Amino acid sequence: RILQHFHTTAEDYTIIFTSGCTAALKLVAEAFPWIPEGTKQPSSRFCYLTDSHTSVVGMRGVTASMNVLSVPIKPKEILLSEENRLPTEEQNCTTPHLFSYPAQSNFSGTKYPLSWIQDIKSGKLHPIKIPGKWFVLLDAASYVSSSPLDLGVHQADFIPISFYKIFGFPTGLGALLVNNRIAPLLRKTYFGGGTAAAYLAGEDFYFPRKSIAERFEDGTVSFLDIIALKHGFDVLEKLTGGMEKIKQHTFALAHYTYTVLSTLKYANGAPVVRIYSDTDFSNPDVQGPIINFNVLDENGEVIGFSQVDKMASLYNIHVRTGCFCNTGACQMHLGLSNEDIQRNLQAGHVCGDDIDLVDGRPTGSVRISFGYMSSFEDAQTFLKFIIATRLSKLDTEVPFQSSVAKLTKESVPDDHPAFNNADKLSPIPHILDRELRNNSSATKTTVNWQAPEAEAESIRAAVSETTVPTCRRGGKPITVTNIYLYPIKSCSAFEVSEWPVGNQGLLYDRNWMVVNQNGVCMTQKQEPRLCLVNPSIDLKKKVMVIQAEGMDPISVSLEENTGKDAVICESKVCSHRVKTYDCGERIADWFSLFLGRPCRLIRQSSDMKNRSHQKNTKGLASATNISLSLVNEAQYLLINVASILQLKEHISARLEEPLEIEELIRRFRANIVISAPESFEEEEWAEISIGALRFQVVGPCSRCQIICIDQQSGERNKEFLQSLSAARGRKTNFGIYLMNQPFRSPFPDILSVGSQVLPVLKENTEIQPPTSSEE
Repeated sequence: RILQHFHTTAEDYTIIFTSGCTAALKLVAEAFPWIPEGTKQPSSRFCYLTDSHTSVVGMRGVTASMNVLSVPIKPKEILLSEENRLPTEEQNCTTPHLFSYPAQSNFSGTKYPLSWIQDIKSGKLHPIKIPGKWFVLLDAASYVSSSPLDLGVHQADFIPISFYKIFGFPTGLGALLVNNRIAPLLRKTYFGGGTAAAYLAGEDFYFPRKSIAERFEDGTVSFLDIIALKHGFDVLEKLTGGMEKIKQHTFALAHYTYTVLSTLKYANGAPVVRIYSDTDFSNPDVQGPIINFNVLDENGEVIGFSQVDKMASLYNIHVRTGCFCNTGACQMHLGLSNEDIQRNLQAGHVCGDDIDLVDGRPTGSVRISFGYMSSFEDAQTFLKFIIATRLSKLDTEVPFQSSVAKLTKESVPDDHPAFNNADKLSPIPHILDRELRNNSSATKTTVNWQAPEAEAESIRAAVSETTVPTCRRGGKPITVTNIYLYPIKSCSAFEVSEWPVGNQGLLYDRNWMVVNQNGVCMTQKQEPRLCLVNPSIDLKKKVMVIQAEGMDPISVSLEENTGKDAVICESKVCSHRVKTYDCGERIADWFSLFLGRPCRLIRQSSDMKNRSHQKNTKGLASATNISLSLVNEAQYLLINVASILQLKEHISARLEEPLEIEELIRRFRANIVISAPESFEEEEWAEISIGALRFQVVGPCSRCQIICIDQQSGERNKEFLQSLSAARGRKTNFGIYLMNQPFRSPFPDILSVGSQVLPVLKENTEIQPPTSSEE
């Protein structure tokens, strides 16, 4: 059935099942008949297109161990490779070389010519000028998800695929399609269960099975998933009518989205997005249904991909961000040099994190993809999201219908299964290029967006790291106005006027957390009603009392349960393992009843309170020795009332109902609230002292959708994160993280409301004593 899908037969290709496309690539690297350097024969080369997935580039690790050289080739260099023709006397060399390229770039959706396969094998194209015989590995993982591949015409030697990319299931199964002409040349060293025809345990005797597939499928294959594949292919055909229709359908959606997206402009004429593409989305044979882009502000500066991702999640839109396991394409499209990539690593950025800008330049981008299940409404929803978050206060809708033109049916029989039921795949939308051209200006004219008032004076951007080192002098004194602790992670705040400080922050702050039946931490993102749970701590009675509307209060002892009946368990907080113990059935039943789902309360174990701060923070002495409770980032979070007031003006302008400052303070869930004369001046600080306590500023707090939750009612309003994004320009930062520096003092470590805050600006290492007048 698989071979039928790719228009070939068992006479030409063998299927080797693997755990995924990556495993298939690794198999090729290990089994290809390489000739290493240093032998009498000319040595082999492994060449790969720079626009390749990490799993392809990673093959060079295997080839290097075999003393085989790897050569990266840029796409433009292949087009010029006809000039690499060899002299006649060198054309009979049989040294095997391997060239790998993607049928479709997983970064940009660019489709590379399938004609390269035959051109390279025939000698018309030469990736590099070297004698030998070229074999071709076609990375088809991205391509076959939405395009037909005919291996009867395009006979690559190796084709790795991943089935879940075709129909979403199963995720742990891939395959390597091997051309039978090269199959006998493949070499294998390890032999696992099921691959041997015969072998001896006491002697070095092993005879492999005759079948190539059985020889390379070590151990038990995932036979239940393999059985499911037939149903996957059958259902795909029944729902859609085949891969050619999927190709047309998905391309039509991408073409439409690209056309509208590329015409969106700010009032000053600046584009809203920068699209990274090698094509103009006019031909499905050279462009797949992938759009890669970055969102820009009115000044043409890139808005970081992590902020776009956060905003998209508010609209229930899933995007992928970063470099998509394709550093080569990322460098090519974003203009990143090798030195830039290494510099970004030194700045703390690694693949998969949310550090989206380094020195104002993007480290990655945003990608949307369309599949056979994607609809025209999905495309509209995405475009409405971009417009709502970037071109606020629209008077009219985006010209979806005028831009899209007409939806017409493919000329297929009325009884075709793809179209004879309203519940099946909708007719494929065809965009009339003529109408698109005629209406390309419609987006500009109907988007009546007015530029907001200049925000530069009212909101100060984050101050650069090169702020002149100095101690803040003069002006009104800064004081602590509120202190909050959150004994149970993601539950309501407990406000105090003074509170002891422990080695992890405020005593008992985030010592407990609620987990689901699988032991996974629950937060307000998944369960907003957690904010309605009100814990309070009585230090004299040594109990925590938990209250919620409609529930009888319940108490938990502050004394740790270290007895034999304590149920010790491991949990995770932001990928860090923490050792906890269960607080028992009584409290588990209370939370399960209130939240309406099975859950438990667990507490961090004191003998495992060595979860340390991991960030590389400049000047933070002995960072690895600073202990954390069940917090996400740091021991303390500080916000400034002046900054809250500044933000309140922006949010109030977008909301119909008046906004109380107390509500905003609650939404930002800080430990320490201060009253400083200037808004956002806290972002200039490197460290602060409050009484006898000294704190190091770790960095800004990048906000997520929890600030959209009303901490009194549990209701969501996505306007808050959007307003913060608009007010702060290109980031959703608000508040600063603090770590407590060890400070020798005869006074007890107590944090009190009314205490004076003495900040030191960035790059300063010691607190300067105030002048007599300031005292």
